[in-house]
Amino acid sequence: SKFSGIFLLKNGDQRNFASRRTRSDCCFDLLKLVFDMDKLNKSSLEKKKKKKKSSRRRKKGEKHADHAETVGMVIAFVILGVYFFGLAQNIRALPGVETSIGRRMGHSIVLSKHGLLGEDSVGNAVPSNNDEPKESKKQDNNVLKAAKRGKRLTKVTVPAAKWPISIRDEVDNYEEIGHPADSTIKMTAPKFWSDPIHENQLMSREQAMEIGSCAVPDESGNYNRGDSCPPDERTIYVAIASYRDWQCRYTVESIFSRAKNPKRVRIGVVDQIIDGDDHCDVPIDPCDKDPYQALCNYKDQVDVYQMEAPLAVGPVFARHFGHRLYRGEYYAMQSDAHVTFTQNWDEDIIMQQESTKDEMAVLSTYLTDIVDSIDEKTGKSLRFTRPIMCQTDYEQGQQGKYLRHGSQPEGIPSIHGSPQLQPYWAAGFSFSRGHFVVNVPYDLYQPMIFQGEEMSIGIRGFTIGYDYFAPERSVCFHTYAVGPNAAKRGQVKHFWENGARYKGVGIRAMKRVLGIVGMNPEVPVSEWDHTEEDRYGTGKVRDVTKFYETFGIDVVNKKTEHHLCSFVSGGQLHRDFMPLLRKDGMGVDYSKVTYKFKDPKK
Repeated sequence: SKFSGIFLLKNGDQRNFASRRTRSDCCFDLLKLVFDMDKLNKSSLEKKKKKKKSSRRRKKGEKHADHAETVGMVIAFVILGVYFFGLAQNIRALPGVETSIGRRMGHSIVLSKHGLLGEDSVGNAVPSNNDEPKESKKQDNNVLKAAKRGKRLTKVTVPAAKWPISIRDEVDNYEEIGHPADSTIKMTAPKFWSDPIHENQLMSREQAMEIGSCAVPDESGNYNRGDSCPPDERTIYVAIASYRDWQCRYTVESIFSRAKNPKRVRIGVVDQIIDGDDHCDVPIDPCDKDPYQALCNYKDQVDVYQMEAPLAVGPVFARHFGHRLYRGEYYAMQSDAHVTFTQNWDEDIIMQQESTKDEMAVLSTYLTDIVDSIDEKTGKSLRFTRPIMCQTDYEQGQQGKYLRHGSQPEGIPSIHGSPQLQPYWAAGFSFSRGHFVVNVPYDLYQPMIFQGEEMSIGIRGFTIGYDYFAPERSVCFHTYAVGPNAAKRGQVKHFWENGARYKGVGIRAMKRVLGIVGMNPEVPVSEWDHTEEDRYGTGKVRDVTKFYETFGIDVVNKKTEHHLCSFVSGGQLHRDFMPLLRKDGMGVDYSKVTYKFKDPKK
């Protein structure tokens, strides 16, 4: 952080270090006096030399001069030593440096004493972090006993809905958390807006309707109007995690400028940067030059958690903060930082989500490449196809075997008039009711995880009762580092440049990722971290084994039934399972599902 000569203390007091007289100031005065005396002594000796009364006296004067000069230098060095000692003592006596909580809350992070800004240059390439330390600590049995696995959550009081809303107005709503890869680093973070509300059972529709603000209140001034809020006034929260990405502010500009009703949109950005990087909330051009930019007109609807890039340990960690920035909006969307949206995207995606008639619907997919996808003049999509999530398989990595989504098929939708049911969730684009991010928050304890994130969120959400759909129409497109964008995107850094600093944590984190969703039954439960499993664990509406059996995943032998897309992309999954949607719209009733997918080409 930059302090510009001002030390910001924990009690909020700002003290200008240069204006306070301390032992260091006294040392400066003494040092100046010594040098003045030495200068005067030398001048006096030079006058004596000019007299040249005798050879003996001349030699004696030179001897005295040499002696005086030596004494002066010794005294000077002693004073310098006292000065630096006093300065060190003053600095050490200062309380821990911490900025006041504000827009850039990441500035409260103290990087000193952790080697983060030392010899390891942030820009240097780093090796893989997947070599587990030889002296890894085993999980303490007391921690396992304290783990709240399967414990029924208590009744949660949902905060009152507000609009507009910003974390900048919540001066006291923060807490200190430990960095998941280095417990000696403490960070200030906004508190979650609400604890999970599912209570380890299927939510009622009334519970679900407790979450969701309306941009316009009712006659009583109530912003929580449930489904009586007109679709055009339902608020949308957009979470963006950006790692040193120059394109992030273009994404924010696109979200606001192409929304039908930008006044109901709020964006939460986790901006992981270093000095010299473009800030995600800074307008592309100065506002006095172009005041019509979205980042000028809607700057109050953008909340930023700015984090020093050396603290970054992957998208799970960054998106965890993104979920902390959520403040009760009716819908929640997650987007990558290099995405371009279509005209009236907000109206379109809400219409699609509501057409499922499933309160637990989550629209999610791997986005199509931006090239030749949007008419730049009208902002309309040029595509009639869309991707669908159905292709995954086990991959062998240094972290062991885990499921990884592959390239997903793209084609004309098989189901018309509604998004299409699919088994998997994607992190690059997700749109749902706001309670999804309340009930399935990103896990704080999964540092240095890239592959595995999507299966973790997807399966956890499935067990709580959520259903995943491929949008019928794409409302945004992704800028991939291929073709004409290869050069521009290829220059963007990635979080694994920090791998050497957090070596080995990826191995331990992957054990937790797989353990929580029951994907590594061969690993004893005592060997992975159960911290806050009540918040970041699975639900009780559906069992994880139901997911694996239904979609052909063998977690014991690490195999999948291939060609699942033949069942999904053609619409058979949708046609077979959607009739099992509960009458109140609270998700597909998987207790009535007996289907178990088998590879049709075996």
